[in-house]
Amino acid sequence: MDNSEFIQFRNYLGKTQIQLAHLLGTSPRTIQSVEQGWRNISISLERQLLLLVFSKGSLRQKNRDCWKIQKCPRKIKRNCPAWEFKIGNLCWFINGTICHGQIQQNWREKMKLCRQCEVFTSLFSFTKDD
Repeated sequence: MDNSEFIQFRNYLGKTQIQLAHLLGTSPRTIQSVEQGWRNISISLERQLLLLVFSKGSLRQKNRDCWKIQKCPRKIKRNCPAWEFKIGNLCWFINGTICHGQIQQNWREKMKLCRQCEVFTSLFSFTKDD
């Protein structure tokens, strides 16, 4: 996530920098530094922000199970946490999911794949139109 996307998400949530800092359990200075590009966005902040955006409004209503979209074979999906917990539209949030036949353990590498996946892009595509 880059700083411009971070700003788009904050605006989508309708929060000031101070309000978002309180929601994310960080300081307003951290939010300002991230938005100015002076500080990298930590994995923790990114995950929390994405979950807040996902939880707002109709985004969470979309029933788009990743294993159906990706046409995962039964053997693979049965070992995937997204299938186990029946949260196929939250697969992007969970480490250890099996994408393209590989267990995804590293958040940054996983998010590179997720940002190209129909499940993720269908949930967060609103930011491209703003």
